[in-house]
Amino acid sequence: MPYVDRQNRICGFLDIEEHENSGKFLRRYFILDTQANYLLWYMDNPQNLAMGAGAVGSLQLTYISKVSIATPKQKPKTPFCFVINALSQRYFLQANDQKDLKDWVEALNQASKITVPKVGSLPLTTEVIKSLPAPPALEKKPQVAYKTEIIGGVVVHTPINQNGGDGQEGSEPGSHAILRRSQSYIPTTGSRVPSGPPLIKSGYCVKQGNVRKSWKRRFFVLDDFTISYFKCEQ
Repeated sequence: MPYVDRQNRICGFLDIEEHENSGKFLRRYFILDTQANYLLWYMDNPQNLAMGAGAVGSLQLTYISKVSIATPKQKPKTPFCFVINALSQRYFLQANDQKDLKDWVEALNQASKITVPKVGSLPLTTEVIKSLPAPPALEKKPQVAYKTEIIGGVVVHTPINQNGGDGQEGSEPGSHAILRRSQSYIPTTGSRVPSGPPLIKSGYCVKQGNVRKSWKRRFFVLDDFTISYFKCEQ
């Protein structure tokens, strides 16, 4: 049964599958540290380990998209089993009993929960903002007025046509005029983002899907010209 230690961390023993589909489960001591934003697991309770012994595994809570009870089809011979979906990986863990299973699933889902403001909880603000004067190299480009909206807690700017439209003519069906899905980027030099204009801001936001309308956590990067998003910082 998980318990809360003096540092307000949820701790307890679980069995974790060594490799996905290997069927081999190993007993490990888990610590759910919401302050550090990590799920850690050790060979044993750190108090029983040698000084300086570190975790044998870790998972950043930001990367967790869903925690659910494993179906009989997934693990037919493993009772009290649940699965953590994180990026492109799945972690299968086995609890001691049904109550242990329920407590861990609820605690992990709560720790990695994506909160999206309900409709009406935030004021819907619509205003027209004239762009700032363009720099010398861009002065030939016409100035554009934008409509600013807060959608799902995210500020979205949409260019407005001179005729009063929202400037989405000619764009892909169902896509936003400004926000575009970025192509998959695989760093080759260890850098997190391609070289280019200096970053204005970067960090995690939740984004609604274009087709399924579900909300997923994505890492956004904003510079002077574009806003890009990725599955994670890497």
